[in-house]
Amino acid sequence: MALDQNTGGEITLAEAQEYVNAFRAKYPQEVKAFFIGAVNITKILNQENCIGIRIYNGYNDKENRMNQIMVGVDKDEKDMTKGVIMNRMVSCPYNCDNQSPLMT
Repeated sequence: MALDQNTGGEITLAEAQEYVNAFRAKYPQEVKAFFIGAVNITKILNQENCIGIRIYNGYNDKENRMNQIMVGVDKDEKDMTKGVIMNRMVSCPYNCDNQSPLMT
């Protein structure tokens, strides 16, 4: 499948709940979610020839928890590793929306 600016798609709340619940059942001690601000997402997307973002799963041995790495992807479907790479996201727990239907 070729990657472009339209790759990906919306899902329903029910599908999202199914996926997060399955993850939590399989990995009950892992981080539930990550937050990154719009300014930092925009820094990736505003790079020349960037068509989207690839999100890698990572693991921080010092903090003993999952993390996410975000990198731009160019029109040739290549990671833009010489550009902006983001991490340092705020995790849940500790900063969660406990009223979200995705937290049930």
